[in-house]
Amino acid sequence: MKKHLALAAAGLVLAGATGCSGSAPSASEQVKIMVGGIDKVIYLPAKLSEQLGNFTQEGLNVQLLTEPAGAQAENVMLSGDVHGVVGFYDHSVDLQAKGKCVKSVVQFADVPGEVEIVAADKAGAITGPQDFAGKKLGITSPGSSTDFLTQYLAVKHGVAPESYTRVKAGAGATFISAIENGGIDAGMTTDPTAAQLVTTGKGKVFIDMRTKEGTRAALGGLYPASSLYMTCEWVDGHKEIAQKLANAFVRTLRWINAHSAQEIADKMPAEFKGADETLYVKAVNDSKGMFTDDGIMPEDGPKNVLEVLSAFSPDVKAKKDQIDLSKTFTTEFTSKVPQS
Repeated sequence: MKKHLALAAAGLVLAGATGCSGSAPSASEQVKIMVGGIDKVIYLPAKLSEQLGNFTQEGLNVQLLTEPAGAQAENVMLSGDVHGVVGFYDHSVDLQAKGKCVKSVVQFADVPGEVEIVAADKAGAITGPQDFAGKKLGITSPGSSTDFLTQYLAVKHGVAPESYTRVKAGAGATFISAIENGGIDAGMTTDPTAAQLVTTGKGKVFIDMRTKEGTRAALGGLYPASSLYMTCEWVDGHKEIAQKLANAFVRTLRWINAHSAQEIADKMPAEFKGADETLYVKAVNDSKGMFTDDGIMPEDGPKNVLEVLSAFSPDVKAKKDQIDLSKTFTTEFTSKVPQS
């Protein structure tokens, strides 16, 4: 993760002159994209697109940077340092409530790919959100999608916000350490972190939103999550580049759906797989079903995201009737991706 953060810092220095609200990328069509945790399986299409050569095939020079959480990633985009974010769609809805126009250009997944996992020695005391009161719950960071979903699950099950503590636990090693040392009792995370905790016996999954069935049970419907989102202004001003990005990402999504977890892992850099490739393959296999094969937003997805956010967010609740969901995503580009 230190390596990734260093890359992000270096990239931001380079990015200053080509912000998403400024001039268009150069003739080489360089695009800077911030990923809310580049080694998370939920965001696998970003790095895999690079590994498969899909950006190059479109004539794009895509620089992938990384921040550990979606909340930081969106701020970097809004400040004009990158052109887009690979993160959760729900930020587009949340930001519209705050007066900003951001839209999903390619929808990678129609479920969160997140799990709520409890420390093994506390599994008897926390079996569902109804048990959140008095507990320390790990989230990636305040304002992140894990924060949104944690608050919703608590509200849905009658647990008052002041009765539990949300703890910034990050992902990967920091999240695992928080589970091990008692810094959190349970928390929301993704693969490969979840696979590491379950395989070692240190954690137990009790809410699984890696599948449509699990997501509907937890959230009352589909919850479109990982996506490429960009400011409306940038998309409207750079439609040719947006189309090329859609072409590249949708080809990657089709490739994921046509290949095994092992074949996907074989394409990824060694540092993503870590010391235990078998564990990484398991993580990919447990989560790969979340990805769409066309990058198109599910019809009932945006409405359900709005319902979830308005259940706990004062900003979204206050503006719920004014939010125009049609401005939070577009199928203009994914609908035109060639079949071959």
